Amino acid sequence: MPPVATAMVEGNGGGARVAKARKRTVAPSCEGCFFRQNLLCALDLGAPCATFRPNHPDGLRPPQQLRFHFRQPGRTTAAWAFPNAQEQAALHA
Repeated sequence: MPPVATAMVEGNGGGARVAKARKRTVAPSCEGCFFRQNLLCALDLGAPCATFRPNHPDGLRPPQQLRFHFRQPGRTTAAWAFPNAQEQAALHA
C-alpha cells in the first residue's frame, strides 16, 4: 500500500479536518518492468505491454488480492411470522 500524506484542511463548519492525499504513482514503463530488468522480455515496444509486472526486490509477486471477510451469521428466526391456523380462525370468527 502506498504511503499516505495528511494535511489539515479548513472545513465549512469552522473546525479543521484531516484530508488524506495519496502519493502520486509513476506511470508504468518498460524500464520498470520485471521482465525487462531480468532480460526476460522478448518484445521491443515503447510502451508497457499487457504482461507488465513492476520490478520488486522480492522478485515477481502476484498482485495483492482483496481480503475475504465472512458475514456474521444471520437470524435463524424471523422477526415476525404469519398467524397459524387457529389464530386465523379466531380473527375471522
